[in-house]
Amino acid sequence: MTDLPHTDFTQRFIFDDSDARGELVSLELSYAEVLAKHAYPEPVAQLLGELMAAAALLVGTMKFDGLLILQARSEGPIPLLMIECSSERDIRGLARYEAELIAPDASLSDLMPNGVLALTVDPTEGQRYQGIVDLHGKTLSECFTNYFVMSQQVGTKFWLNADGKRARGMLLQQLPADRIKDEDDRAESWRHTIALADTLKAEELLGLDNETILHRLYHEEEVRLFDAQSLRFHCSCSRERSGNALVSLGLHDAQNLAAEHGGKVEIDCQFCNQRYLFDAADIAQLFAGAGVDTPSGTRH
Repeated sequence: MTDLPHTDFTQRFIFDDSDARGELVSLELSYAEVLAKHAYPEPVAQLLGELMAAAALLVGTMKFDGLLILQARSEGPIPLLMIECSSERDIRGLARYEAELIAPDASLSDLMPNGVLALTVDPTEGQRYQGIVDLHGKTLSECFTNYFVMSQQVGTKFWLNADGKRARGMLLQQLPADRIKDEDDRAESWRHTIALADTLKAEELLGLDNETILHRLYHEEEVRLFDAQSLRFHCSCSRERSGNALVSLGLHDAQNLAAEHGGKVEIDCQFCNQRYLFDAADIAQLFAGAGVDTPSGTRH
C-alpha cells in the first residue's frame, strides 16, 4: 500500500467473505482551512467537521463527475451548514449561526430544530439530483443513516466525529447478494458487521489510524484496505464568477449599486472571505463584454 497522502484522505475497504464495503475519512488541513475563515463556536465547528466528513465519504463511494452539495437547514441557532465537495476531491464549507443562542452542551435538536438535510449531486453532464429528508436523529451520523434508509433503500450506516482539530468518519454499506445468498444469513451478517462497528468509540475514531481501527473491529474478518485518495480545501470562487453575478443584475442596477457604495461594489466569497472589488470602469468593461482580466483591485 502506498504512503498515506498527508492528513486529508478517504480510504475504501471491502469484506472478502460478506457482502459489505466501507469507507474511512480523515480531514485535518482542509478542516483547519474551513474553520480559519470564521470564528465558529465549538458546537458549530464540530457539526461542520462532521458534515465535511460525510461529504468526503459520499464522494469516495459515488461515481460521478461534478459537485456534491450537502445542506442542513433549520429554524434554530444554526440555520445553515453547507459543504461542497467536487469529484476532483476539492472541499469547502461554511455555517450560519447566532452565537448568543448556542449553549456549549446543546444537542443537534437544540441547535437545528425543524431541520432538513438536502443532498444534491450536480453533474458536469446530465441531470441534477436532489434528495431531502428531515433532520431526525440525535446526531448527524443518525441523520445520514436515516437518509439512506428512507431515500436509497440501501443498507448504510455512518459514524461521524469532529473535535475542532480533526474530522473523521466511517461508512458501511451493504452490497448486492454475492458471497452470501441466503436472505437470513445475509441479514445476520450485516447485523454482525454493524454491531462490531458500533463498539468504536469517538476518541478511537479520532485518534487511531485506519489499519488499527479495522484490526480493532474486524480482526476475525478478511478485510482488504485499498489505497488512500487525497482531498484538499479549495474554493472555486473567482473574479470572473463575481463579475458574472454583477452582469446578472443588469447594467442599471450594477451602476446604482456602485453609486450607493462610494463608487465600488464589493463581492465577498462566503466560503473563503476573498473580496472582489469592482469600480465604475470595471462595470463598464464587464457590460461591454471585455471581461475583468485587469481589475482595478482585489483584496482579502
